[in-house]
Amino acid sequence: MLTLNQLIMKTNFSVLFYLKKPKNHVKGAVPIYLRVTASGKRAEISASRECEPGLWNTKAGHMTGTKEEAKTLNTYLDKMKAEVTASHTLLCVEGMEITAERVKSKYLGKEEKTHTLLEAIKDHNKKMKALVGKDYAPGTLRRFEVLERHVKTFLIYQYQKNDLNVRLIDKEFIGDFDFYLRDEKKNRNNTAVKHLKNLGKIVRICISNQWINIDPFFGYKLKSKEVHRNYLTADELQRIASKKFSTTRLTQVRDFFLFSCYTGLSYADVQKLKPSDIGIGGDGERWIITYRQKTDTRAAIPLLPVAEAILDKYKDHPVCINQDKALPVSSNQKMNEYLLEVATLTDIPKTLGNRIAKRTFATTITLCNGVPIESVSKMLGHTNLRTTQLYAKILDEKVGNDMAPLREMFAGLKTDTEAIQVKAIPNMTDLDVTDQNIKAILQLVQSDATDQQIMAEMMLLKEKLQPAI
Repeated sequence: MLTLNQLIMKTNFSVLFYLKKPKNHVKGAVPIYLRVTASGKRAEISASRECEPGLWNTKAGHMTGTKEEAKTLNTYLDKMKAEVTASHTLLCVEGMEITAERVKSKYLGKEEKTHTLLEAIKDHNKKMKALVGKDYAPGTLRRFEVLERHVKTFLIYQYQKNDLNVRLIDKEFIGDFDFYLRDEKKNRNNTAVKHLKNLGKIVRICISNQWINIDPFFGYKLKSKEVHRNYLTADELQRIASKKFSTTRLTQVRDFFLFSCYTGLSYADVQKLKPSDIGIGGDGERWIITYRQKTDTRAAIPLLPVAEAILDKYKDHPVCINQDKALPVSSNQKMNEYLLEVATLTDIPKTLGNRIAKRTFATTITLCNGVPIESVSKMLGHTNLRTTQLYAKILDEKVGNDMAPLREMFAGLKTDTEAIQVKAIPNMTDLDVTDQNIKAILQLVQSDATDQQIMAEMMLLKEKLQPAI
């Protein structure tokens, strides 16, 4: 944090007493005013005293002379100047933006209401709690409640305070909180970054409310590290699907998990799914048409046979009939407990749950089978294609499949090289085939290009190579 002297030096500040002559003044005493200047802007404060112009020392801002009248007035003016200067110092300590009018208001006792960091977080969490189930998921609220606890313990640890004026939050505060999360709370990089981004939201609300004027996060870099995201392979999916469980409980949990794997729906979306959310699409097949709870975006998902069979299996279940549900899903906590058993019984060395189910849908079910990433993104309800690209980065198998046709082309060309030389095809030298074609394909593979764009470039190269093959 800045020292008191550094805070005071942030703003050019000065005070000056002067005589303010009224219009049409001819003779007699003149009112004394104190001019407050901060960052080039001025404000006036009446001293409630007067002085004869002939007895006024403009440079010193005092009444000249050694008489008792002069001593009394000058003592009063010195005291007033000291109080105004003290008001400026207090504003600096509070982290307030220094203006001449604000210093004047502070001196006159007309103080602005101050706001604290925990006040801002609690107000945000209170409003969010009222909107859980409408605009926010319970998990989102829990993350901000964790942020509140971390900030509370950090303020005690770092400043020995129970709260802090929001105007005192600066880049140094952000850096110290970042270090505290990593060192004291043992948060890993991505967890610490998430907490800081949530704090950033609180700061932006404070800026919007005009509680603070400068964004302390400006220029502070928050970068998440790429992490390996597990998904189930086709073999692992088949092992789970074909396993015979001895209890109805595990069979149902397995079925609901598979349903998420084949639809990409989260636990919350499956739990609120109703029979009315399943209709006939433009292709004449059954589709799920719903709105994602997390993002409130529309998701239209064609039902694959496995998911369709699971829906039909439970359509007459008492819970589905009595509660108008598509599936009789258990609580999320119970689901996760039972999925641990499913993973053990099927020899799957991965943590089964909502996230791995969505990743499996994005990878094994769709992207690996040639479904364009744009379509996958729409079905997953992602509002940003970059979110879906996180899934695409782990698909080495898909890259291999995409490159297979190209590998075959080049393998065929290499095998027939001698034959081509012997035949001495006259138009071989006329072929418009350069390294540019190959580079173009490689650039597309490494970029965010769609499968269709890559295949189009490959077909163009194939056409040019055809006379030589």
